[in-house]
Amino acid sequence: MGSPNVSKILVIGATGYIGRHLIQASIKLGHPTFALARPITSSHNIEKINLIQSFKNNGVNVLFGELNDHDWLMNMIKKLDIVFLVLGHEPSIQLEEQTRIISAIKEAGNIKVYRYFPSEFGFDVHRLQILEPAKRVLAIKVKIREAIRKEGIPFTFVSSNFCCSYFLSRLGQIEATGIPTDTVFVLGDGNTKVIFVDENDIATYAIKAAEDKRTLNKILYMRPPANIYSHNELISLWERKKKIALKRICVAEEEVLRSLTECPQPFPFFYAIAHAGFIKGETTKFDIDPTVGVEASQLYPDVKYTTVENFMDQFL
Repeated sequence: MGSPNVSKILVIGATGYIGRHLIQASIKLGHPTFALARPITSSHNIEKINLIQSFKNNGVNVLFGELNDHDWLMNMIKKLDIVFLVLGHEPSIQLEEQTRIISAIKEAGNIKVYRYFPSEFGFDVHRLQILEPAKRVLAIKVKIREAIRKEGIPFTFVSSNFCCSYFLSRLGQIEATGIPTDTVFVLGDGNTKVIFVDENDIATYAIKAAEDKRTLNKILYMRPPANIYSHNELISLWERKKKIALKRICVAEEEVLRSLTECPQPFPFFYAIAHAGFIKGETTKFDIDPTVGVEASQLYPDVKYTTVENFMDQFL
């Protein structure tokens, strides 16, 4: 499980979308790994129960508890070095509960020079201009950043951009259940560049950053150069691989804006994300300021990240 000098890593939200990847990456990189989960009840689905068991089988220390138990949380954190928090945004109260973690870390006072990674793993929330319903979610993340800085807690904020699994598995179609076979809807003119990152790579970069002084109190941007595509380029890549031609229908910005209010849940949130990326270019419109951020693929050239082209092969 690693030498005594290797940092002990706790993942809160370990059974979630990014959490399970962080657990795998932490194990692979040799860290004593801890997963915080809510006590198992009859309401838990079998997939989550099996996932927790797989953690145990791989040597993960699974801890059961609640974030509202301050003393228990503080005493647990005292035994650890690095805390990752990866909670979903539905309901948004989960994100607001990060203040409980901040309070416990502050009182425990032992996150070494090592770190707290709050629940971000998306866009750079300080730079992003985004519409509702995603706007209020990112506003909570901004407040959490401010609280972390105010308390003087060592941190790394992760800006991982678009997750490959969601957007590439449906070729950027928000409401589709798979890759279209004849007609594809292009958001805007389809020429704005966005950044895609495989979830396993997100986790690997984040775990590697946990003990890296270069990422201390910085934003870790993930911008693998082979994964910067426009919507049109992504569609063309798929057409070449599949040896087909899809009918492209451009969706004007006005239509996307209507989808934010007229589509059933959970699609409005993802339309807001897509609008910010595919139409407004929020992921690529700025250069990284070296005083506040670093880029993961440059810091860790040893990581052979999954390219968009290779990721798409699984759907052939």
